[in-house]
Amino acid sequence: MRRMGIGLQLFTLRDDMASDFTGTLRKVAELGYEGVEFAGYGGLSAEEMKQLLDELNLKPIGAHVSLQNMRADLDKEIDYLLAIGAEYLICPYVAAEEREDAEAWKSLFGFLGQAARRANEKGLKFAYHNHAFEFELKIGDQYVFDALYASAPEHILVEMDAGWVQYAGLDTLQYIADYAGRLPLLHLKDFKGMINNQINTVELGQGEINLPSTIQAGSDAGVEWLIVEQDRCQNPPLESVATSLKWLQTNYLNQF
Repeated sequence: MRRMGIGLQLFTLRDDMASDFTGTLRKVAELGYEGVEFAGYGGLSAEEMKQLLDELNLKPIGAHVSLQNMRADLDKEIDYLLAIGAEYLICPYVAAEEREDAEAWKSLFGFLGQAARRANEKGLKFAYHNHAFEFELKIGDQYVFDALYASAPEHILVEMDAGWVQYAGLDTLQYIADYAGRLPLLHLKDFKGMINNQINTVELGQGEINLPSTIQAGSDAGVEWLIVEQDRCQNPPLESVATSLKWLQTNYLNQF
């Protein structure tokens, strides 16, 4: 087993971040997370953000950047991430109206490939974060998930969300192995059935995911960061991310 970094996708704490961005980031550092993945910057300039991250000894892994923001000013998004010392710009989601059929996806592949090449030219890595809908439609004989990465193999990296792959009914461990060497970021999401017709995300170790096997597969595949993400929390979000980190400390980090 390799030692991978432990990060947090800050979307999990979106309400706390909205009310107190800096204070919440401090609490994340105090809990013991090593890195963070942004979902917005709380109005801080790149200089202010870098100073805060340095003070807290938090590694800026990267950021989830919406398609809307990428289209509006991709260079601005890239330059901000470079200025704070991040490595990854990640496309986090595709709205339903942009993925109605195979042709819509093919058009999107073209844009994502261009964005990835631009990021690479400027020294940033580009990744895509999946949900379950990438496994609901095929383009030819490939799921959308696989067709995307085949469209620009040298540019677009994988940020695989293990919870969503299993939720879609696929073999998560096999998918991790299939993308070995191209999968630097692995989102750890546990879930337990459905709630209000949506995936019921829970703290790590409390759901249906075989997390030890998933982490081992990530290690074997060359994953750099294990990133905690909980879409919706039944407990206060800071409490939830603390519980998930404690699970990782007990079941993963204690062997190093």
